[in-house]
Amino acid sequence: MEGDGPEAPECFVKTLSESRFAFAVALVAGMIFYFSTRAVYQDFDYTYRIAVALLNGHVGLSGRPSSRLNEFVPAGGNYYSVFPLGAVLANIPVAFLQRIGMIQNWPAHQLATALAAGCAYFFSRLSYVAELSCPRRVLVALFPIFGTWTWCNLGLGGAWQIALGFAILGQVASLYYTLLRRNPLLAGIWFAVALGNRTELLLTAPIYLYYFWLSQPSADTRGRRATAERTRGRIWIDLAQFVAVPALLLLCTAAYNWVRFGGVADFGYTRIPGILKEPGYQQGLFSLNAIRWNAYEMLFRGMIDLQDFPYLRPHAFGCSIFLASPFLFLLFREGGKHKTACWTAIGILTLALWCHGNPGGWQFSYRYGMTFLPWMFLLILENGGRKVTTAEAALFVVSVAINAMATYEFLWTDMIHP
Repeated sequence: MEGDGPEAPECFVKTLSESRFAFAVALVAGMIFYFSTRAVYQDFDYTYRIAVALLNGHVGLSGRPSSRLNEFVPAGGNYYSVFPLGAVLANIPVAFLQRIGMIQNWPAHQLATALAAGCAYFFSRLSYVAELSCPRRVLVALFPIFGTWTWCNLGLGGAWQIALGFAILGQVASLYYTLLRRNPLLAGIWFAVALGNRTELLLTAPIYLYYFWLSQPSADTRGRRATAERTRGRIWIDLAQFVAVPALLLLCTAAYNWVRFGGVADFGYTRIPGILKEPGYQQGLFSLNAIRWNAYEMLFRGMIDLQDFPYLRPHAFGCSIFLASPFLFLLFREGGKHKTACWTAIGILTLALWCHGNPGGWQFSYRYGMTFLPWMFLLILENGGRKVTTAEAALFVVSVAINAMATYEFLWTDMIHP
């Protein structure tokens, strides 16, 4: 017990230092993101409009929305969003600000900036799962935002992109409270944030549960039945704490769907007027036939050469994630404590998304791939060394340059056309 006294202040100082460092990284990331982007999709505020309606006691809109908002589904005289309940609930704080008169319209640019900064904060905190030099810690914390297609797509500021931003933030925060600062309740809350915005992330829930089960100390070696019983009890308490909020969200989502469309699993997507007539949905919303198209857009689609600056122009509907972010080639290095879990998560999410009839619509690279980034981050974080290598620095610079170019062309010019 005598050793407990000096260790507690030391642990507190270390945690405080890590928090300050992460806050500084987040502040820099937020400033860069804010001044380099503009929310050209701000008018596509589906989730915000339903959040405002919820505060007024309604789950849909009574009046016909703008024709641009073609993903509102008419049913029973009202119009409903096809976004899951979690994506709507994430906008409740913003809707409350509108209700008390502090804002007039959806602050998509500010919200996207806050998400970018929040992601950078938790990526920085999660980086302490490994021993790294300060420069490498900064590099790996910033790469998911500025070295990938997240920069451009989140910067567009539409409801689709904001939902993906919440999905990244929820996952990386949940991983932090699972792997580093073990707190099953907070991990579950953040997982619910991710799940509520991207329903396919439910497929990764067993990985978190596995870590909470695995991280319990072994009681069998202690030779005491009472200790073993307490340990088993602690396991089930932790698992219950993690599951509680996501399970509640799923139940509420089921009720939300039932009220709107009469089915607990009906999100209304197939009810969008004309959606099933589109080429990608001829075999249904999800189909194995869609894998080839999605795989091509995610892995093999190139860019268009230009004679003048900036010399490259992305296609309007995707390009290879490895062309958009050469930094991702570092995924294939050997090593990494959590590599099995990471590749499992990436694999099951990829398969689920490849079966979706549409690879993402108007986007830079493969925007759905934003959901992979927390797992890709963890792989690259752990399969490298303590210090930044020349290869890492070069790939990071090239990746940032490519995504800066795409952000400029998509958000600040009219160069990109369907």
